[in-house]
Amino acid sequence: MTALARGGTYPLRIDKLGVVVAALGLSALAFQSFLIFRANRIVPGEAVPAWDAMGAGGVALYAGLGVALLVLLLKTPLAVRLAVSSLALVALALAVGIGSSALIPEGDTYARVSPGSGVWIMVFAFALALTDALARLRLGPFARVGILIAVALVLWGILASGLWDDLAVMREYQSRQSAFFAQLQIHLFLAFGAVTAAVVVGVPVGIVCYRIPRVRAGILGSLNVVQTVPSIALFGLLIAPMAWVGANIPGARELGIGGIGYAPAFLALFAYSLLPIVSNTVVGLDGVPRDANEAARGMGMTDSQRMTGVLLPLAFPVILTGIRIILVQNIGLAVIAGLIGGGGLGTFVFQGISQTAMPLVLLGAIPAVAMAFAAAIVLDAGVELSQGRQRARP
Repeated sequence: MTALARGGTYPLRIDKLGVVVAALGLSALAFQSFLIFRANRIVPGEAVPAWDAMGAGGVALYAGLGVALLVLLLKTPLAVRLAVSSLALVALALAVGIGSSALIPEGDTYARVSPGSGVWIMVFAFALALTDALARLRLGPFARVGILIAVALVLWGILASGLWDDLAVMREYQSRQSAFFAQLQIHLFLAFGAVTAAVVVGVPVGIVCYRIPRVRAGILGSLNVVQTVPSIALFGLLIAPMAWVGANIPGARELGIGGIGYAPAFLALFAYSLLPIVSNTVVGLDGVPRDANEAARGMGMTDSQRMTGVLLPLAFPVILTGIRIILVQNIGLAVIAGLIGGGGLGTFVFQGISQTAMPLVLLGAIPAVAMAFAAAIVLDAGVELSQGRQRARP
């Protein structure tokens, strides 16, 4: 009999991940700064506790976060853990905006307020609890995409309300708004364009490797060598060939192909993308059940008909998994393009590093991380849906 059936109290149990979350959160509450105030963007910052920025509201915030950490420390229902983690993250987002507005004097355009280390640690802790709850709930693909849309709407609402306008990263954005969207377009072109080109080239190459096994090892081995070259080194190695193309091929310079710029960055991302696409195409085609292939052959289908009508559709989930891998990879690697004049969000990252301006670094880094995270969720859902459709086929 349980303690509850005997009339006693239900024993409190500790959640293993909750111990980590509570330890991180409590250390942030007790020992780390909530906000960092700077008189301008380059001077050292001054740590500001939440109660100094928001008065009694700061004390209430810390008390509420402490209760949330206690709930996550114990074994509680997954729905409760999901709700508590979500509310804690929203409370932190609101408090950071309110606190930053309270600290900056009216009309001061030089002062900067950034989230302190305590905020970042607590965001990590509650996000860890949130993702753990979502994983253990085993939500379907539509539910996961729906949650992603809900998070995006909440963030859009906060940004549209102006609550974060006094944060340092938003002030950097306001002074570079037109440049930000121009570099964002370049970043999207580099990441998605390289993936598209890799799919157009890689899938046919994968089909060749599947049909002609004797060339498979040579092709995959060559592509594997490209993967072993460090990204910065590959970007640099391509500068000289691209400079020669721009100088000697008619029309290349007009297309923007030169020694530095987006051309070597695009080519490097394309080269990195080929191996996952080719190898996943081969693996997907090899994994098609022999019975399905033989049944199609028995129906009188030609080789091309079997490839397009049977083999590729059945291999599609594995190929899509490869696309997911390289898209998430390319969104991150495209940041390095800023180092060789290729543009993209990395432009702000490297400008911020050179100027020791962390808000400028975050202006480039946060959108890149958010795009990679969203792409992973959407393509994961696509892989799961494609696998479900295959299982539903007779």
